[in-house]
Amino acid sequence: MKLGILGGGQLGMMICQAARKNNIDTIIYTDSSDSPAVHFSNNHFISNYNDISKIDDFINECDVITYEFENIPYETLNHINKKLNVFPRPSVNNIIQDRLTEKKFINKLDIDTVPFLELSSKKELSKIDEDFFPAILKTRRMGYDGKGQSIINDLRSLKNIEQNIYILEKKIDLKQEISVITVRYQDESLFSYLPIDNTHKNQILFKSISPALINQDLKLKALMWSEKIIKSLDYIGVICVEFFIDKNDKLYVNEIAPRVHNSGHLTIESYNISQFESHIRAVCNLEKIEPKLQKEAEMLNILGSDIFKYRDQVIDNNQFFHDYFKDEAKKGRKMGHLTKIKS
Repeated sequence: MKLGILGGGQLGMMICQAARKNNIDTIIYTDSSDSPAVHFSNNHFISNYNDISKIDDFINECDVITYEFENIPYETLNHINKKLNVFPRPSVNNIIQDRLTEKKFINKLDIDTVPFLELSSKKELSKIDEDFFPAILKTRRMGYDGKGQSIINDLRSLKNIEQNIYILEKKIDLKQEISVITVRYQDESLFSYLPIDNTHKNQILFKSISPALINQDLKLKALMWSEKIIKSLDYIGVICVEFFIDKNDKLYVNEIAPRVHNSGHLTIESYNISQFESHIRAVCNLEKIEPKLQKEAEMLNILGSDIFKYRDQVIDNNQFFHDYFKDEAKKGRKMGHLTKIKS
């Protein structure tokens, strides 16, 4: 079988690595020559995501197609899906690429998000009560790792924003952030990994711990909400739902990532089956395997020039270093990760 992957970053790289273990060929389509997944694939295309001629060449090389990041143009995904199965379906991205439609979708399922307001013009500023602040202003599209976000402390600070479409989220008294990774197969069966505890620095994931240190009620609610979301999306593959927990132990869905996720990297060493292999098995319609935790684990992201320290040091038997082999170590760029297994 030949699996096409849109996107060539580290997530694509690790999908390729898992595919190789399962004797599946991978074909990468990426718009960047500095794409680590290219070095682990059987074939690749480098071109813009709206280059339909190249996309058609890519389709002809594949049996099924998936993607490793959510900002692939919906029109491109829809074009592919008319000729070949894309999992998850383009309809999923059409919801999740826009933070407003994503939150409205979540709320329709009777699942809580933090309070938010739609801001599509400056006229709507007059409707905002000062009690809503402090808040976080977010662009509705193309944001990740803190991009397109800023903290707003009062209404006056909003007067100078550029004309754009935003959502304004009320800043809660945050206690903890967790994530749940769930896989759903083509026969509609699904499995969830245990909730993962996440710590961010400068709005970029710094550390993940599995399993999360949360009470049983929060654990069950997070798992239930994740499974409700994946079923409602009629989703095939691995999905990650990110949650906030406030000081009163109230749970909120923060956002949905329709793909394998940074917080799930530790599943490679801590579970019987990684999130990457689960995703491959679901989208390629292979035999199901239920994820089971084997060892508690902690994962550290390696950013920017810190990668050079790890490339030169000796790693002990309980630590697993993953290098993404990116050429340029930009500040804040994810260059690798280290997973520590608790013995």
